[in-house]
Amino acid sequence: MTDGKGYAVNDLVWAKMKGFSPWPGRISQPPAELRRIAVKKNIPVRCIFFFGSNNYAWIEETQIKPYQEFKDKLLSSCKSAGFKEAVQQIEEYISNPEKFQALFSSEQENRPDPDVEFNKLRETPDESASDEAVSVNNTTTPAGLEMGDDAIPTTPVTGKKSAAKKKVRASLPIKLNADKMVASTTKARSIGSKAKAVAAAIDVDNVNIPSPKRKRKLLNDSADAPSLDLETFSPVRRNVPVSHLLNRPVTVARPATPEIDMSSVSNALQSRNIQASSLKFGFLGLGIMGCGIVKNLLNSGHSVVVWNRTATKCRKFQEAGAEVADTPSDVIEMTDVTFSCVSDPQVAKDLVFGNCGVMSANLVGKGYVEMTGVDPETSQDIAEQIISKGGRYLEAQIQGSKNQAEEGTLIILAAGERLLFEECQTCFEAISRNSFYLGDVGNATKMNLVLQMISGVTLAGIAEGLALADRAGLQQKDVLEVLELTNMSSEMLLQKGNSIIKGEFPTHQPLKHMQKDLKLALAMADGLEQSLPITAASNEVYKHAKRLGYGSHDASAVYVRARF
Repeated sequence: MTDGKGYAVNDLVWAKMKGFSPWPGRISQPPAELRRIAVKKNIPVRCIFFFGSNNYAWIEETQIKPYQEFKDKLLSSCKSAGFKEAVQQIEEYISNPEKFQALFSSEQENRPDPDVEFNKLRETPDESASDEAVSVNNTTTPAGLEMGDDAIPTTPVTGKKSAAKKKVRASLPIKLNADKMVASTTKARSIGSKAKAVAAAIDVDNVNIPSPKRKRKLLNDSADAPSLDLETFSPVRRNVPVSHLLNRPVTVARPATPEIDMSSVSNALQSRNIQASSLKFGFLGLGIMGCGIVKNLLNSGHSVVVWNRTATKCRKFQEAGAEVADTPSDVIEMTDVTFSCVSDPQVAKDLVFGNCGVMSANLVGKGYVEMTGVDPETSQDIAEQIISKGGRYLEAQIQGSKNQAEEGTLIILAAGERLLFEECQTCFEAISRNSFYLGDVGNATKMNLVLQMISGVTLAGIAEGLALADRAGLQQKDVLEVLELTNMSSEMLLQKGNSIIKGEFPTHQPLKHMQKDLKLALAMADGLEQSLPITAASNEVYKHAKRLGYGSHDASAVYVRARF
């Protein structure tokens, strides 16, 4: 059966989703978890199965073209690996459709089991819910529902809102006896909408229904109707897959981060004449930044003791001359000054206050340098505890990415004890091109958050600019070439822009860390009653990209959210 422009289920088509090239797909029956969308008046939509990514999405018929008719014209519209895979898959489907039956099973077989779904909804009913009912064949039925043989209400998808649709959108997942039924509506949440759900309770053989606070049982003398315990009945938000909400035919995989090459010495380090300090230094954390920093400390002749939660990461550094400790407290005991560089404020505090942490060691006369991107309050808390046990504290925030850490061209922002800053100078010379002393504890973390805020907003801006250029039919590489010649040109914009164009997003600074810094900047601004509307908006974009699964990708992956 066909409608609209004559498309029917199983027709092969090119479907154009906003922000993407035309993609090979198939007109499909929508799977159960695919949410209906609001449609424009007189513009029908069709459910499309996208080959390659195996996703479903609703596409307006104006954005659909027959596959064979436009094949020669659209094959060159995209050259990505995912697109080529999709074309290969649809061609295989044309030659052997039976091979793909299992792939399309979700359209029928993967529909939610009615009994299972109903059991998920069993909780105490909302006493404040209003009862709306109409009589159908001497049966009391929720308003707006039309009961079929299986007692499953249906509502057609149209551009107009029917009265029934305004009142209720739900399905009753069991067969009901039309002669013995009393139903009531109750408020519930539904994913992505303000829809209402309907719950039914049945009076069988004149059994009275107790009050909602008492235990009730739903009985039916029909052989195929299960006995359901409604002791705790209230509709809840269903935890259904949300992949259909992404509407992205292609999922971008994160390139594997290559292991650090300990045999090479950076050009920047070779150009410096560094006299290594006679002090012994500890280092907690061998992540994206820590690996490059420790490598340059070792290559510049410093004595280093390392620790990492994943002990296997220490092996390469041990082979390069570092000592390995079993716990953070052991590192403190074995060294004069210890650096900490981990993922976030909570991990930083765990290292200090946790089991076998820094505070369990003898800190008298020992230096502790916090390089983790933290908020001023966390830095102050750590400083107070370190100093209370006779230790010395310095915050040394780092500006830069994985490449700068390995090259030794970071920027160091330090605050705290001035003497400790001087003692660490040879280390700072090995890992950075400049270091700044900013006074009291907290000043360096504040400066770092301000710079990270500017960086995050700027990156969101270049991502949206390239997304707009692509939508407008401009070549993104041309945008970068022109940008490079303007006074807006910067190393970061060009590097991130090229990552966006390639669509690879190799991790130099994880997106989740950038979002963390924006969140900390907003918290600092809130305490100072400073409005940051642009930063707040950018933070939401990063949060959304993180929810889409790009938290461990480079921060430039924010483009994925900006594009669609």
